[in-house]
Amino acid sequence: MSETEHPLTIPGALGLAARLHPGRDAVVDGGVRLTWARLDDRVRTAVKSLIALGIRPGDRIAVWAPNSHRWVVAALAAASAGAVLVPVNTRYRGAEASWLLERGGVRLLFVENGFLGKDYLAMLDTGRGPGDDGRPVPALPRLERVVTFDGTERPGTLPWDRFLRRGERLADSEATARSAEVHPDDPSDLLFTSGTTGRPKGALTTHRQNLTTYRAWSSRTGVTGDDRCLIVNPMFHCFGYKAGVLACLLRGATMVLQPVFDADRVLRAVEAERITVLPGPPTIYTELLDAPGRDRFDLSSLRLAVTGASDVPVALVRRMRAELFPEVLTAYGLTETCGTVTVCSADDDAETVARTAGRPIDGTEVLVADAAGHTLPAGQDGRILVRGFHVMLGYLDDPEASAAAVDADGRLDTGDIGHLDARGNLVITGRSKDMFVVGGFNVYPAEVEQVLAGHDAVAEAAVVGVPDVRLGEVGRAYVTVRPGSGTGPDELVGHCRERLANFKVPREVVVLGALPRNATGKVDKAALRTV
Repeated sequence: MSETEHPLTIPGALGLAARLHPGRDAVVDGGVRLTWARLDDRVRTAVKSLIALGIRPGDRIAVWAPNSHRWVVAALAAASAGAVLVPVNTRYRGAEASWLLERGGVRLLFVENGFLGKDYLAMLDTGRGPGDDGRPVPALPRLERVVTFDGTERPGTLPWDRFLRRGERLADSEATARSAEVHPDDPSDLLFTSGTTGRPKGALTTHRQNLTTYRAWSSRTGVTGDDRCLIVNPMFHCFGYKAGVLACLLRGATMVLQPVFDADRVLRAVEAERITVLPGPPTIYTELLDAPGRDRFDLSSLRLAVTGASDVPVALVRRMRAELFPEVLTAYGLTETCGTVTVCSADDDAETVARTAGRPIDGTEVLVADAAGHTLPAGQDGRILVRGFHVMLGYLDDPEASAAAVDADGRLDTGDIGHLDARGNLVITGRSKDMFVVGGFNVYPAEVEQVLAGHDAVAEAAVVGVPDVRLGEVGRAYVTVRPGSGTGPDELVGHCRERLANFKVPREVVVLGALPRNATGKVDKAALRTV
């Protein structure tokens, strides 16, 4: 296929979508609707404004904001101007965001000030105000300009509407020329890992890597230009930005945006916008299934759910297929692999979808190895290694961490433990750091969580290892139960004892109203240990 048919840069893909689907909805954000032609125009205007502000190819541009049409425009404009997008977690506090912005060498920040009641700018400048040189945050000398999506004006900031006017004096040809200079192998984004084992590390990936990955993802999941995709996953994460914005861009599908997950708002959006595709973590489907008054809404347009976690219960997949989605798929990926490694197929049964993460996408090799790096046969647990076109360029300015993550043969150590089944499906049994040892026996939380989630009363489960004088560690389970359930901890321990070896059975089950989560929707097991 030629570059014209399958562009390998984000501006090339946007231009193709605008030519092929000019009048189709590209972005729906509340009352704002942008067709693909209009989105292309907005991005071109933003590129001109970036040029007028002195942004050069390779500069880093951060977005610290919830999902919105402005987020999409800013991100696509950054890529189209040859800059590197640096998304920032909206749950970050000032010190966390400041560290990331400085570490990333960010020159320009787009921010939605006041989201979730937070004054992001105040958190960044810690009340000191702009410096004498007009820079918005004295502690961040490389941050030259802040653009506010919400219109906040203070020294050193520029409201969004005034930002867009900055490029009016430039001809469209300047934006076109800048975008034409973008090369497929230029870095397109710098996403920082979650930092669960220390400071986050910034993974650099290219235009070619991301677009090739999400063509393969879209092909495997069956997303087409006729789909209307609800993006509630935060776009600072691969799931929201890459499996959301970039996948829709490549297919010409419609993005319907939500800033935060709220079951009632999602149900209303599905009905009003005739949503067909709704990706998300398992917890959102549990909330939708149990939402009061769900039957008041016409949800018949729903076609596909794409989720991912090591602990997707088989019962949840079956219930989703029976009550909401004809097709439910699971997938697996990492920030370091553009967000995707394996994906299930539409013809996989509920057991396969729940208990595996599917097969590698085209161009990807998954290996399972022992501690010495020797490949293990199907069915045997070991370190999950990934090799392929989509493995990151490396961690930003950290050659030691890059070398530790990717070996000389190009194999990325994912940090996950699992095996390949006889059909080549990847089975995740846990994170190497999550595994705990009970009396000399390894216990992988995902296995115990699956058993707990198989109980009719359990909505969600998370298992951690806790210190024990005699055995070194034992399991403690935290669960949420379905509304009206009278099930208690003793019954759940008994349920596990009937199905698991004794050393795997949690010594304690704690019932919570909700499991603590990080901003990407994953259960925060570190926080669980403090409950």
